[in-house]
Amino acid sequence: MDKDVILTARGITMTFPGVKALQNVDLTLRKGEIHALMGENGAGKSTLIKCLTGINDFEAGEIRMDGIDGPVKNHSTRDAQNVGISTVYQEVNLCPNLSVAENLFIGREPLTALKTIDRASYNKRSQIIMDDLGIEVDVTQNLENYSLAIQQMVAIARAVDMDCKVLILDEPTSSLDDEEVEKLFKLMRDLKAKGVSILFVTHFLEQVYAVCDRITVLRNGTFVGEYPIAELPRVKLVAAMMGKDLDALEAIEKENADFDKAEVVIDAQGISHTGTVKPFDLKIHKGEVVGVGGLLGSGRSELARSIYGADRASTGTLKVKGEEVKIAQPIDAMNRGMGMLPDDRKAEGIIGDLSIRENIILAMQAKRGALKPIPMKEQEAIADKFIDLLSIKCPSREAKINQLSGGNQQKVILARWLATDADFLILDEPTRGIDVGTKSEIQKLIIDLAKQGKSIMFISSEISEMLRTCNRMVIMRDGEKVNELSGDLTQEGVMNAIAGGEK
Repeated sequence: MDKDVILTARGITMTFPGVKALQNVDLTLRKGEIHALMGENGAGKSTLIKCLTGINDFEAGEIRMDGIDGPVKNHSTRDAQNVGISTVYQEVNLCPNLSVAENLFIGREPLTALKTIDRASYNKRSQIIMDDLGIEVDVTQNLENYSLAIQQMVAIARAVDMDCKVLILDEPTSSLDDEEVEKLFKLMRDLKAKGVSILFVTHFLEQVYAVCDRITVLRNGTFVGEYPIAELPRVKLVAAMMGKDLDALEAIEKENADFDKAEVVIDAQGISHTGTVKPFDLKIHKGEVVGVGGLLGSGRSELARSIYGADRASTGTLKVKGEEVKIAQPIDAMNRGMGMLPDDRKAEGIIGDLSIRENIILAMQAKRGALKPIPMKEQEAIADKFIDLLSIKCPSREAKINQLSGGNQQKVILARWLATDADFLILDEPTRGIDVGTKSEIQKLIIDLAKQGKSIMFISSEISEMLRTCNRMVIMRDGEKVNELSGDLTQEGVMNAIAGGEK
């Protein structure tokens, strides 16, 4: 092993039932570098991380670590930590009801001479650790009192204090705002300067180019290549990840019809929700894609939930296809031809322990009622139809949905609502946390659905994808609809509207 290399993985191969998850995958991580691991959903990134950290037992290949003779075979995360590999995930796996100090030293608490936990000692040591890393917290306060970004930094601090040589960060920025991301990047750069090697998994191309030194690309479970960041322009990175040119990614043509003459499918007047959304008016026509833009906390999701009945509206009226309706709960909306893909697919979308088939037919079964079960053959036909239609990558319709990548889980939830033949779809962050290729597929699907006459409310934090898919945009700020933009939508115009609400 070269003296500047901390970890190598060579020929890593692993098979799940019916799926070759990894095939002869290589990875080289150098000392004191930030190294991006990139690829579309299902490329094998998470599987490779699990092989490195002892969660998965791979069937071929070897892992070597600097300073250790012979191959390393981790059989648990403890084994991985013992050789200096630690992982911090997007969903922090610490104990929110314990203090920061307790989380830092959980399982390795210092003891007094009487063999009781020395709280004064670990509180003092914890404050030193956090101060040394530039993390401003009171270590005696419960972890739940701090933001997700700080919680992730505490998890990183714990890993560093356990003498990790390799720190794996798996999608740590997905739920952070720009300021929190920059704080995390500062910590990453500080750790790099101290000699810690960081393997950074993200879907955000801008972040890769902001903080990383090198990139390894995987595609369909295989190793595509390793590249210095300066030698891989973004267009070539996308092409390497997708196996296709960027031209194919950009080939989206939205409908630019005169929707004012089309049927009004949704007509909301004075709808509000106490404490989150001020009264708003909104009309959405047949075949129209209406984007909802605004900063996090602006009321975008709350607006959608008020229409759908997930949060019961406090005031106002709602008409569906000209008929005034009462939407007290989501089943009322479903029975009126609505469907909603929530922004948190894990908490409110998928049911992880159910199969792909069961997740797809869930809304159909709810509309029919418990006393009218859908026959198994019909369920199988429906599942097979949408697995094929949406190109859902899965070993079989009976595989549990939690075995799928994030992008494929998102496609299953879309399939759920397409199976009900919903006329109006609310899509809240449908491309969050998924790779650029699957994002393109979902954006194209949205355009296709609109051309088929579906009406769509599309909520996204990415202005660029709303410009590509939306015919009109509603701008939210502080729980209030401050603007509507139509015609020739531009990024500058949308940014100005979000920032100041100018008309």
